[in-house]
Amino acid sequence: MPKIIFKPNPALMKAAEVAVKEVLVVKEDEHVLIITNPEKEVYRIAQALYAANLNVGASPTLVVQQRKTSFDYAEPSVINAIKTEPEVIISISAERMGKDKETMANPYKGQDGETYSHVFDYLLYEAEKIRAFWSPKVTIEMFSRTVPIDYGNMRKRCARIAGELQNRKEIRVKTELGTDVTIGIQGRKPRVDDGNFSVPGRGGNLPAGEVFISPQLGVSHGTIVFDGSITLDETVVIKTPVKVEIEKGFVTKIEGGKEAKRLAKYLDFAEKKPFAMMKKGELDKRKAEEYSKNARHIGELGIGTNPNAKIVGNVLEDEKVLGTVHFAIGSNYDHDALALIHSDGIVKKPIVTVDGKPLKP
Repeated sequence: MPKIIFKPNPALMKAAEVAVKEVLVVKEDEHVLIITNPEKEVYRIAQALYAANLNVGASPTLVVQQRKTSFDYAEPSVINAIKTEPEVIISISAERMGKDKETMANPYKGQDGETYSHVFDYLLYEAEKIRAFWSPKVTIEMFSRTVPIDYGNMRKRCARIAGELQNRKEIRVKTELGTDVTIGIQGRKPRVDDGNFSVPGRGGNLPAGEVFISPQLGVSHGTIVFDGSITLDETVVIKTPVKVEIEKGFVTKIEGGKEAKRLAKYLDFAEKKPFAMMKKGELDKRKAEEYSKNARHIGELGIGTNPNAKIVGNVLEDEKVLGTVHFAIGSNYDHDALALIHSDGIVKKPIVTVDGKPLKP
């Protein structure tokens, strides 16, 4: 086995080994693509994962590109590496993996009518040729603390919650701060991020720990008061609660302090950016209109289930906190309401009911 010059600290190496052995269950001779950026935190995590994959006899490749935002394209070399269809793909990014320029212009078509604007999504969800995890904005401390957990217990919790959301009509979320929103889920299937990414077609975040669902189109309504954190161009810890009004599945009004103003500005930019891309020939008119419209769409309701997670000002971990829910503004996971953004906001201490029945965290 080749000698690894880089030596991660013991806690990070333990977490990397858990990710490789218990989450992905990487096998000898499997090809593993690790995508990262040349920034200390994510680069060191990627190196630890590279070493952990070598230790189980896999064949890892580490690809490094500059930091990408929600509005940037991934490097062509990264997209081409994904197209080789390795058994496993890991994205350890300082912000985002980056969009797929070619596929955004010419999306993949799924058998059930879904469209995929990134080759990674197509290979994972439609073709089911890869398994993966992705950790945007992850830190060494977070990865080391939240990845080595009791996955057996968390998977049971996720399965129970997902079962209670299956074949239901609506979810209602209320809080003492004023959240009172009804999310239609009829015809939608819950998804779990339970850290079991051991077979093709399975993938999610690390840290893992949530059950999530794409709301039924055009139905959700009410008020959401974000009081944890929210993802804009960066994750912002909320000091003054952000009140958002929802009608027919879209944000219609935003109230609050500085954080609310930043959210309004961010959504305004996400509405205008698709038309700027259209002028450059990067999107056709139909796609630009779709992406612009859905910049204010409620694309996700998620329920946190990770016992080691806490609100730290990093949505990757914040949305996994046991006893919280989160809502995303922008793209959904059923691929029938696409946008350039997927902005998660955390709501603390929610009371959740499903078709009128209380949901236990």
